[in-house]
Formats: sequence, C-alpha cells, structure tokens
Amino acid sequence: MTDPRRVIDDLTEEGREVDGLVAGLAADAWALPTPAAGWTVAHQIGHLAFIFRIAGLAAADPAAFQRMTAGLTQGFDAAVNAALADYVDDPPEALLARWRAERDAGIKALAAVPADQPVPWLVNPLPPAVLASAGMMELFGHGQDIADALGVTRQRTDRIGHLVGFVVRTWEFGYQARQLTPPATRFRFEITAPSGALWTFGPEDAGDRITGTAEDLCLLATRRRHRADLGLTATGAEADRWLDIAQAYRGPAGPGRRPGQFA
Repeated sequence: MTDPRRVIDDLTEEGREVDGLVAGLAADAWALPTPAAGWTVAHQIGHLAFIFRIAGLAAADPAAFQRMTAGLTQGFDAAVNAALADYVDDPPEALLARWRAERDAGIKALAAVPADQPVPWLVNPLPPAVLASAGMMELFGHGQDIADALGVTRQRTDRIGHLVGFVVRTWEFGYQARQLTPPATRFRFEITAPSGALWTFGPEDAGDRITGTAEDLCLLATRRRHRADLGLTATGAEADRWLDIAQAYRGPAGPGRRPGQFA
C-alpha cells in the first residue's frame, strides 16, 4: 500500500480533491465552524498548509527541519496551534494560494527523496512513502472536517489504501496515547476497498480481528466518527477494545466525535 511512486501520485490527487472542496467557497464560508471544536474551514486549510510545509522542509533540508523541531520547547501540538494564527488571519484568497503553494512544494520535495532514504520526522525518521501516507491521513481527516462543515459527501477511491496500510502500521498509537500496554499478538484486518477488493493484514489465524470497509476504518482511526456510527466489526475482546481507542496519529487522542453525531 506504500509503493513509492504510486503514493506520491495518489497524495497529489487527494490534495486536489481537498482543494476542490474550498476552491469556490464564498469568503464567509471559510469562517464556518467544523466538527473540530474551535476550528473553522480556514483553520483546517491553514493546518494542512503548515503540515505540508514542514514535511517539505524535512524532505528538502533535514538539518533545517531538525533545528526547527529542536526549538519546539512547548511541543509540536502547541507549535501547530501557534502556526494557525499565521494562516487564519489571511484573507481567503491568500490562504488558498498559500495552501496550494505549500502543498505542491511539500509533495515535490517528498517525491525527490530516494525510496530507501529516511526522512526525519517528529518521533522517528520515516521512508518517504510512509510519510506521504501520513500526508494522506492529514488530507483525509481534515478534508472530512471540511466536508462535514459544508454538508458534502466525499467520494472515496482505492487511493484510500495507503491510509489503510498506515492505520495498520500505527495500530499501537491508541494504546500509547493512553499509557496502555498493547497486546503481544497482532490483529487480523480484513478490509473492503471502495472497489470491492479485499485488503488483508496480519496473521490469518489471529483470534482478534477487525472487518469492515476502508472508509469506516479510516474514519475511526482519524477519530472523525465514533465507532457506533460505523459498520466495523470486532472479533475478540482486544479487538473490541481497539475500536474504542484506535487512532493513526501520535499524541493526545482528543475528544473525537460523539455517538450518533453523524448517524
């Protein structure tokens, strides 16, 4: 799911899709609240612009990226929130232009990194294809917030497979965020793609398994939907607990979404 060539192409397409959500918005629509408390549509785009900016910096100038992150005395989340002020005060047309420029520059920098050359990131260096998959996660989650604010239903494609692979790769993050010990054995994931293909991960004989659609798995792991509003099925007590705590990003889980909020 993280082919170095394919993931860059798919990341580019996902970025264009999110761009399409906001490209024609009236100025007042940028101030609409999204399901993320305190965040407007402008906050969501500003956050994405910042993330792609620092990903591009990590890929193009690792030393500068490491100097920047070493200076984050209050932590990365605080830095992200502080950076938003630099974006959301821009008029919508300026924010849109910045998002496009920083997105495209970040993807271009990632594409230039050899597939076997790790890129420094916030905790551990990552292969460029994996960091690009993390970018898919950002576009998926924040794009969903924008779509929810606008009342738009997003159309998924098998590009989501990169994010499914990233969710499986980061399956322990929900435990780590809550200071819990992950189970010693891996889960089995049997996930249905938008095309109807079956994507499988983990041992075939695993006692704990997760089944459902790719979109539902990604909505769960980005915490954009509560498990009660999704069609995922858990077999085994530990897999059932995982559906309560799953997240594909490091750091605090945040409040997530309420049961029935998007039923």
